[in-house]
Amino acid sequence: MLFKRKSELGAEQRRYVRLDTVFPVQFRLESPDRQKILSEWIQGFTSNISRGGICLAVHNLSPELFKMCRENKAILSLEIELPIMRRPINALASISWAKEFTPGSRQSLLGLGYTQIDARHSSILMRYAWSKKIFIPLVIALIVILSAALSINAYSNHQLTKNNKALVEELVGVLQESKQAKARISQFVQSRKALQEKIDALEAQIGSVITQEANKVLPTSSRGKEINERLIRLNQEKNALAEKLLVLSRQELLASQEVKRLDQKQAALEKISIDKMYNWLTVHQNPRTGLSMSFEGDKDIANWAFTYDQALLIQAYNNAGDIERAKKLLDFYSKHADTKSGWFFNAYYVNDGTPAEIVMHSGPNIWLGLAVMQYTHKTGDKSYLRMAERIAANIIALQNKDEDAGIRGGPDFSWYATEHNLDAYAFFNMLFKATGNNKYKQARDASLAWLLKHTYDRQDIPIKRGKGDATIATDTYAWSIAAIGPEKLISIGMDPDKILEFVEENCRAEVSFRRPNGQTVMVNGFDFAPQRHLARGGVVSSEWTGQMVVSFKIMADYYLKKGDLERARVYTDKANEYLAQLGNMIISSSSPSGQGEGCLPYATQDYVDTGHGWMTPKGSHTGSVSGTAYTIFAYYGFNPLEIKE
Repeated sequence: MLFKRKSELGAEQRRYVRLDTVFPVQFRLESPDRQKILSEWIQGFTSNISRGGICLAVHNLSPELFKMCRENKAILSLEIELPIMRRPINALASISWAKEFTPGSRQSLLGLGYTQIDARHSSILMRYAWSKKIFIPLVIALIVILSAALSINAYSNHQLTKNNKALVEELVGVLQESKQAKARISQFVQSRKALQEKIDALEAQIGSVITQEANKVLPTSSRGKEINERLIRLNQEKNALAEKLLVLSRQELLASQEVKRLDQKQAALEKISIDKMYNWLTVHQNPRTGLSMSFEGDKDIANWAFTYDQALLIQAYNNAGDIERAKKLLDFYSKHADTKSGWFFNAYYVNDGTPAEIVMHSGPNIWLGLAVMQYTHKTGDKSYLRMAERIAANIIALQNKDEDAGIRGGPDFSWYATEHNLDAYAFFNMLFKATGNNKYKQARDASLAWLLKHTYDRQDIPIKRGKGDATIATDTYAWSIAAIGPEKLISIGMDPDKILEFVEENCRAEVSFRRPNGQTVMVNGFDFAPQRHLARGGVVSSEWTGQMVVSFKIMADYYLKKGDLERARVYTDKANEYLAQLGNMIISSSSPSGQGEGCLPYATQDYVDTGHGWMTPKGSHTGSVSGTAYTIFAYYGFNPLEIKE
């Protein structure tokens, strides 16, 4: 007997564990010998279940049928409905006990013991009952665990974001302190020089007086007294100035020690900040497409991945040894060339990889080829070399269509840009070195010949923006150094020192930049073009300033190899100064996924004319992939337009 009534049969003695669970059961009463059917099918529900039987709750059971059950004059034929079963489970059961919920009601409980049930079905029933019993507690437990995990994660993210923002502000604070300390040193040096000049003048006067008197044979006593008083006065003035000079020298020494301390702290913070900026470059990579949004903060292009920026990302990942990230991006492009032309579009949507800017320019395609070559050289993996050669074939086809072997802006454009031909020179040079194929050497030399004829042909403007276009573009100056190199420039009659001197004189800008915390700082860097040519005033570009830092470091290395330590030091100082200035532009990521990691805006002003046909992104503190990546390149002195052996 499975169930017993406590009131009539004493304490319950269950052979099996009982599980409270509810599901429908259809039953009918039959005679104990199963010869007669005593009722129609009646609907009931399980109240609980065990391996040996079930407790069945039945509504509206007639008094006659309830009496029959209570007197044990029938057996039950069961059809048990389970959601996990296509067909009901059939079973026979004897009635162990029967009782009403309340006396006189037609709601009854029937305790049943199986007399016939398939063993497999019995196991299924128990597993289902167990699953229902533990489901709600399990769900509640999971909800509690997930809620706790989310709370911990939210707190961790909050703390991480807070710490990352604090790091950025600490670096900017150190840069400002260092700037002020260096300004004080400069003032001390000027004051010290002025005092020394006065002391030197007094010493000259004293010497002159002594000489004059020495030439007189018999000076009068009154005259001698006057001379002595004058000498005493001059010496007193000299000693007072010497005291001031000593104080200034001590102050200068203390300020120098403070600058040294700040420089050490700045160096440590810069390294941490560079690592944080690299983290920012990784956090937005879409796991499905491999693409990353180019501008975090500009809602109009928030989901856009510009091909040029992705090429920079490939190189950033590659340099960091993050090969899988680089491969994921390269895999995307290896499958997404325009099927008809073999060209890549300027931009794609991050989430699904569909084209966002249905334009194909030469520059982004060449930069993708440059990224492939850097990846291939570092890893030895030639899987994507065919893609690079396909890009090269498209660019060579443009060369072949021009009488001067110039490279147009793209297959559907008629204008010529210096930057595209500089990019191509570097790209073909890499391909020639990697493959030994002379067609790339010929294409490289043809690009240089075009540059000589159409870009490097004016004394007053060393580098023109393009064919028939004398507009000054900062990047063409930086990339001339980076793509062609100082030695080659000199061999073709160009002066790399004059190139950088010209761009410093014409494109350098010192502007105010309002940081996210409301602080306004001065930033000394490079504009997209001479600010005097634009009504907007000066703007500092993080990317183009980074390009200039790379060029300064190239020149420093060039002079270091030549043994000209003084010129090497001058260029190193310039590189370090402009790199430090970029530190003033570091902002904290504004997105939840960015977690406050450091990044750089594209420029010190949003949505202003660059002077070259496009506007800077919208959003006063929009993070830029190109600006951030090029700042990292500048820090490490990495030249994306040259493969270093």
